[in-house]
Amino acid sequence: MEMRRLGTNGPLVPEIGLGCSAMSGTYGPARDADGIATIRAALDAGLTLIDTADFYGTGHNEWLIRQALRPGDRDNAVLSVKFGGLRGPDGNWTGFDARPAHVKSALAYSLQRLGTDHIDIYRPARLDPEVPIEETIGAIAEMVQAGYVRSIGLSEVGAHTIRRAHAVHPISDLQIEYSLFSRGIEVGILDTCRELGIGVTAYGVLSHGLLTGTYQPAADGSDPRSHLPRFDQGNVAANLALVDKLRDIADSHTVTVAQLAIAWVLAQGRKHGDVAALIGARRPQRITEALPAAELILNEQDLAAIEQAVPASAVSGGRYAAPQLAQLDSER
Repeated sequence: MEMRRLGTNGPLVPEIGLGCSAMSGTYGPARDADGIATIRAALDAGLTLIDTADFYGTGHNEWLIRQALRPGDRDNAVLSVKFGGLRGPDGNWTGFDARPAHVKSALAYSLQRLGTDHIDIYRPARLDPEVPIEETIGAIAEMVQAGYVRSIGLSEVGAHTIRRAHAVHPISDLQIEYSLFSRGIEVGILDTCRELGIGVTAYGVLSHGLLTGTYQPAADGSDPRSHLPRFDQGNVAANLALVDKLRDIADSHTVTVAQLAIAWVLAQGRKHGDVAALIGARRPQRITEALPAAELILNEQDLAAIEQAVPASAVSGGRYAAPQLAQLDSER
């Protein structure tokens, strides 16, 4: 598997990493045993980039990763942690906090739950509108100097914020949703990252399951993704029709639609060596299913065919509802 250097002096990671949120209830109940087995399967397969957040399962996900790491695993694992999301006892979101004091407090709790003395990449999950990004990054930079953090990342921010943050301390990577269905990064943000030598870790590469080629809407409307515009009744059929257009291309390469969609994201960074894809999983077989995507090298003809099948303008519905999109600095 090809490797990616995140930032000029950031960690070296495989081009496919593991996103762990689904192990802590993002898409419904999950078994701890499955999550532990998935993390270990990823590490055994060389997927050493492990992405989490302190608010995934209100700390549960970090605790789960600690249980999964076997003796010797921590030396190989690159732990990427987001912070700042606030939740109440009922699990509902209550806001976001990226104040310097909270940076240090959140980091202390994450280190304890993960059972480690440092975090490889630490990042605010969103831009706090009440706190200048310079103050947040400055506080993390102090933790870098103290040895508790190795690199600083960002998540879901726009080009202007990236520049302001990078001026305070070198940024290793931007974590942002990037898939055939979510291509907003291509308008200014990706060019800014490349200009500054900042890597990209793409999440949502399968668009929350739409691009797996196997998604079927729940007849009773119980799917936890039903609140996302692309999954509502007015849009999901049109989006699945786009997915169907990818099947012939996938079949021609003897891969699944999901593997083709992952390979497309990887192809966006192959020339510059700067894009890694996070694969969300809660069972080990998802790791096995994702690996062939790294072996699929798409040529210009393939990419043109994919673009013709799924042009960015053809996707129905935004990735989040309008009020949520308004809170994303990356969408402004």
